[in-house]
Amino acid sequence: MNNTLTPREIVSELDKYIVGQNQAKRMVAIALRNRWRRRQLDPELAEEIAPKNILMIGPTGVGKTEIARRLAKLAGSPFLKVEATKFTEVGYVGRDVESIIRDLMEIGVNLVRQEEEAKVRVRAEATAEERLLDVLLPTKPLESAGVDYIGPESRAADSTREKLRQLWREGKLDDRLVEVEVQSSGGVQAMAIPGMEGMEMQMQDMLSKVFPKKKKTKKVRVKSAYDILIQSECERLIDMDKVHEIARERVQESGIVFLDEIDKICGGGGSSGKADVSREGVQRDLLPIVEGSTVNTKYGMVRTDHILFIAAGAFHMSKPSDLVPELQGRFPLRVELSALTRDDFYRILTEPKNALTVQYKALLGTESVDIVYTDEALNEIARFAQKINEETENIGARRLYTIMEKIVADLSFEAPDMDGATVTIDRDYVAHALQDVQENRDLTRYIL
Repeated sequence: MNNTLTPREIVSELDKYIVGQNQAKRMVAIALRNRWRRRQLDPELAEEIAPKNILMIGPTGVGKTEIARRLAKLAGSPFLKVEATKFTEVGYVGRDVESIIRDLMEIGVNLVRQEEEAKVRVRAEATAEERLLDVLLPTKPLESAGVDYIGPESRAADSTREKLRQLWREGKLDDRLVEVEVQSSGGVQAMAIPGMEGMEMQMQDMLSKVFPKKKKTKKVRVKSAYDILIQSECERLIDMDKVHEIARERVQESGIVFLDEIDKICGGGGSSGKADVSREGVQRDLLPIVEGSTVNTKYGMVRTDHILFIAAGAFHMSKPSDLVPELQGRFPLRVELSALTRDDFYRILTEPKNALTVQYKALLGTESVDIVYTDEALNEIARFAQKINEETENIGARRLYTIMEKIVADLSFEAPDMDGATVTIDRDYVAHALQDVQENRDLTRYIL
């Protein structure tokens, strides 16, 4: 968990994956740094400093979600992305807004558990190896009864054990079948009731205590058995109460919730009165969570006072002022993300560490096919992406996915039969691949 990055370093890290949108990057970098600053203060004053929630405004495919997701990964913070439209007022069909915090808490627990697993992994692997050797070479009756037997046979068994250990480490026993104990996945499940996730959660917890998971013997290959035994040892070595406590603290102090499509729960846009009332109800249900309340989860009470909320929306049919005033006031920082230009598309294809061009090159590299892109080809793809976005619906950088997939479709199909080939994707190759789409505008609407 890296909390010491300066805003400049955070922006630099985000630049590796996201092109442009410098204002939005600066804003989230400051928000993250402010969390570190708050932790340096006297606890009494720190308690009074609430995070400044952010509202991102911009069309789809310009990097709103990616900025928030990368920020959370950078900070090692529990991160949850939810669509505001999946919630409805309490009493109607839909999810209860408090499930946001419950889901965030589950993510936090998994995050901390993975960190704790990494700490005990070496010990778990050593113990799992010993247990695996016990399965491969069962102990003698006297030893299994707890009586130490010392003699020639004992030394021979030790020698055999070491030989087995050597064979196992060399991978020569991987395909051998052994029997191991595993937890049965079956169990009594509580019936899901829409809008009542809290009750379902408590019922499930109660039923798991009344009907504990049973163990069963399973025949698996040695390699799989080793993984099962490592998992079993990790569970034994990790103190789950401590994990829950750390996770709860981390969710409360550094959790990030990304509320997407918030413009869809705004009034306005010429919609009917009934729809407006329902949307306003969702906003009013979200309000307590955003402004700070206490939510009951199966890991204990979680306070939302210091969770950072980042909301985003295109706001084509509505505007931020259509949100209820109380919710508007809870998102004091607003940033508008600009639509992508031809130059942006070119940079998206060439600059990020996970650029589409790099992904396709790596994927086809597994078939021993090498792709080489010319600069003219990438410029042509960028030009075409901008043209299609202008003529049809503007879906931002997502347009590049459909265009690139169409360009490499034939190559992907034929790659297994082209062992060791090098394919140069130039301007003519791109023009030929997109010829049908360019000539028929109606086809463009359906294919791209």
